[in-house]
Amino acid sequence: MAKVAFIGLGVMGYPMAGHLKVKGGHEVAVYNRTFAKAEKWAAEFGGKAFRTPAEAAKDADFVFTCVGNDDDLRSVTIGKDGVLEGMKPGAILIDNTTASAEVARELDAAAKEKGCGFIDAPVSGGQAGAENGVLTVMCGGDEATFEKARPVIDAYARMVGLMGPAGAGQLTKMINQICIAGLVQGLAEGIHFGKKAGLDIEKVVEVISKGAAGSWQMENRHKTMNAGKYDFGFAIDWMRKDLDIVLSEARRNGAKLPVTALVDQFYGDVQDMGGNRWDTSSLLARLERK
Repeated sequence: MAKVAFIGLGVMGYPMAGHLKVKGGHEVAVYNRTFAKAEKWAAEFGGKAFRTPAEAAKDADFVFTCVGNDDDLRSVTIGKDGVLEGMKPGAILIDNTTASAEVARELDAAAKEKGCGFIDAPVSGGQAGAENGVLTVMCGGDEATFEKARPVIDAYARMVGLMGPAGAGQLTKMINQICIAGLVQGLAEGIHFGKKAGLDIEKVVEVISKGAAGSWQMENRHKTMNAGKYDFGFAIDWMRKDLDIVLSEARRNGAKLPVTALVDQFYGDVQDMGGNRWDTSSLLARLERK
């Protein structure tokens, strides 16, 4: 059992912190921008709620963060009353936010100055993966720090891998989102084409999902897409935030991402249709609009 702090109790962080307490058996302190939500979590899981990140992080062996974006992350880590003010030397900061590789490297340097370790550890698997404790975690950092953190991360993960030095976890998550964007657009076009051709989409998917066209997206999203249901899952707003990070990094490293850039624009069209909170599979709605 370790002393753990978890900062950020959104749709991902709330259940992840719960797994650290229940499945991991750790002593967990929590902080959330809305204190009432931290109190709710503490009442549900038996942990402690604190009013600042620094207070939650005091005496913790491992401090997890899972917030919205780079600015939010800097605020709860290196800002006033951030976790690095409260962390003891030797503690490890593990960031589950999907953020830039640049901020990951900043936090790695800031943690080292405090005598602490750092792992950037963005996750994939969405809200369902967080609730079921089966997330894929892509890590960046040094191997010794990773080996210390891995048994704790395992409480909410199905797969945990070290991708390279600080920032490599975030870069891997960017690849994850690049692949998802192209896959979802291809699936949307396939279903749209099948409908226009008068085919039974269920029969089509039953066959092609067993071949080279098969994917997680096809298996898990074709039914809801075919039914025109999108009010769930990984929101368009979140995906566009992630793709903005991807495209910014591509401008820095010279990668050519024509499909990703185009799909990002398509997601913008879905936002204009009022689909900000729709699942990423709602690219089909754009094709079917009158």
